[in-house]
Amino acid sequence: MAAHMLSFRMAAATLVVLASAFAGLAAHADETVLVSRELKEKYRRPPETPFPKSNPFDAAKAELGKHLFFDPRLSRTGAVSCASCHNPGFDWSDGLPRGVGVTGVPLPRKTPTVLNAAWLTALMWDGRAGSLEQQAALPLTAEHEMGMPLDEMVMRLKGIDGYARLYEASFPGQEIGIENTLAALATYERTLVSNPAPFDRWIEGDESAISEEAKRGFVVFNEAGRCNKCHSSWRFTDDSFHDIGLASEDIGRGEFAPPNVVIMRHAFKTPSLRDLRFTGPYMHDGSMKTIGEVISHYEDGGKARPSLSPEMKAIKLTKQERDDLIAYLKTIQGQPLETAIPRLP
Repeated sequence: MAAHMLSFRMAAATLVVLASAFAGLAAHADETVLVSRELKEKYRRPPETPFPKSNPFDAAKAELGKHLFFDPRLSRTGAVSCASCHNPGFDWSDGLPRGVGVTGVPLPRKTPTVLNAAWLTALMWDGRAGSLEQQAALPLTAEHEMGMPLDEMVMRLKGIDGYARLYEASFPGQEIGIENTLAALATYERTLVSNPAPFDRWIEGDESAISEEAKRGFVVFNEAGRCNKCHSSWRFTDDSFHDIGLASEDIGRGEFAPPNVVIMRHAFKTPSLRDLRFTGPYMHDGSMKTIGEVISHYEDGGKARPSLSPEMKAIKLTKQERDDLIAYLKTIQGQPLETAIPRLP
């Protein structure tokens, strides 16, 4: 009888412990995650889009730029437009591991999105363009992208009657030229701004805009995951360059930095996470297919070498933290931009 009572008491005690544990888990699941206002403010969207004084916004100029952006006649073969690689249907990229232009030869790097490019001060993966106006000329003239010398592009545009009206509305009294063509393209690209996402509504004070799981993921993003060390601001980028330890031999920013600036070898611009595609591919070379693969790379800390960014430190996330982090990343996806493809002149 005594042994039976002892066994009963032990079983009862075990049930109490288990009940307490399950209650703790339930409380954790229902617990409201509190995040400081100061941290939220770091991710608040700006009230307006910046345009440079040298190329201010003008609706007619943006409309001209839109026509040019979608016009394949700006390429040598007449088959590739800016929108071929920066496709609205693929969040203004192309969904490919590496871009493909007029020659069909895969480019060395993945096509970045042009969304929110108005805020960029260094463009291209290696930062070799200092403005959207400068950047626009690079894919136009690159042999394996659009392959069109700028003077030949101007002559072709002058031969299309419909463009005369569009240029006159945008640049009264000016002939069609290289400078105003690049200015129009840049103006249109600056109008491509991500729509507000659930995360933005949460930042503005709507606690119901995202789940508690996503809120925990935001904490992981800023703490255990260390993601905010590079993916900061409302666009989730520090606009800087880092070697994150990929196996690629591409030296990136190092091509334009002095040889003794070792930290820039293999360094690439931090991509924005706004409207992050969950179908991949990822990284400058398109080498990773899934978000899980990307997270695992950061957990491992990347390939050790002298140029490895000091921000790259191996981390360890629990399965719950990984799940929460992914739930959070989904909240920074806004509705796709609605874009009517223009009828070309």
